[in-house]
Amino acid sequence: MTVRGAFDGLTDGRRAELLGAAPEHDMLRAESTAEGHLAYDLAGRPFFTFRFLDSGGAEDDVLDATARAEPAAEGWPAERGYGCKQPRSQAQDLSPAPPGERQRREAARAEAQD
Repeated sequence: MTVRGAFDGLTDGRRAELLGAAPEHDMLRAESTAEGHLAYDLAGRPFFTFRFLDSGGAEDDVLDATARAEPAAEGWPAERGYGCKQPRSQAQDLSPAPPGERQRREAARAEAQD
């Protein structure tokens, strides 16, 4: 589940806070987590992306995941005093995707330990 939005009405101080924390939220390190992972490149544009990892097999599961992800993604900036606009979510089924290099390494490591 991906929720995208834009920071809105940032003061100079709030912008400086986000720029200071930018290395923790680098777009190149974006990952999907159950808690949600925030990524942005405020130096380039005011947009952010939250990636959430959720699972389910039915369409209702997607609706439930959206109902959990959107408030979490909107709450993060609001709790910190950052304005947010245009939030929109997108769900993607990753089950048919082949495992990435890191997943293959971890699986091989786990198999070697058994």
